[in-house]
Amino acid sequence: MSHHHGHHEKHANGKIGKNLLLATLLNFIITLFEIAGGILSNSYALISDAIHNLGDTVSMALAYFTHRLSTRTATPKQTYGFKRVEIIAAFLNGISMLVIVLYIFKEAWERIQNPEPIHGLTMIIVATVGLVANLLAVSFLQHHRKENLNVRAAYLHLIGDTLSSVLVVIGGIFIYRFQIFWLDPVLTFVIGIYILKETFSIIRQAYLILIQATPPEIDLNKIKKTLENIPAVENIHHVHAWKLNDNDIHFECHIDLKEDFRISETETILNHVKAVLREDFNIEHTTIQFEYNCCVNKAMIY
Repeated sequence: MSHHHGHHEKHANGKIGKNLLLATLLNFIITLFEIAGGILSNSYALISDAIHNLGDTVSMALAYFTHRLSTRTATPKQTYGFKRVEIIAAFLNGISMLVIVLYIFKEAWERIQNPEPIHGLTMIIVATVGLVANLLAVSFLQHHRKENLNVRAAYLHLIGDTLSSVLVVIGGIFIYRFQIFWLDPVLTFVIGIYILKETFSIIRQAYLILIQATPPEIDLNKIKKTLENIPAVENIHHVHAWKLNDNDIHFECHIDLKEDFRISETETILNHVKAVLREDFNIEHTTIQFEYNCCVNKAMIY
């Protein structure tokens, strides 16, 4: 069972890595194309979008390399392996996205105050090609976005790029047909607010994992009450729960037993405790310390 799980996880990680690399390379090509198009059309919106894409390309490259690093096996010096590296990358990606959006807000405000003439047709053509390429890049990560916080951060960057391309296409059409120059920055603010909402969510999740906070989906009081219903268990104390990455929940506690059992007799109790944690709370990684009237302080959190 564990061999099958490991093989499946290795295959999934390989596919995620490949798709991240493809999306990164495609995003880099889009960046070069939009810079050239922005210069030719005199479109600051296209150049801004290209700068946005360039920042996202760097972030996605970081996501790719940290994903590769996270799949390396544990060592005597890194006993947990390198899975936490992906969370650091997701956090940095979230921060970079926040900076990019705030910069775009600043530029959009300046465009509202000082509209500039733009070659709308060139802008539409270049932005449309960029939009198609963005949609293709999004499709590479579409099925992996819920599997991994690092991939979700990269996916969010691509969604931001795609929405920016839609903005530029719409803005280009109205600029070309009606010379409505102010629409571009207005749409920028609308899209930016959506991206900010998603970005804050990623930053918050990554932050909580990095400080080893109790996972939001874990109710320690409920775990304590459930385990203390096991006949041999007197008390659960010194409880800790945290996430190594966005998937793996770790749990440890001291269990005060009702009787002075032999060590060999505690195996049945241990299996029962692990089964409850696995089936009721989706916790696979556990460290349990059995005791009998040892700890003076038996508070749940210590």
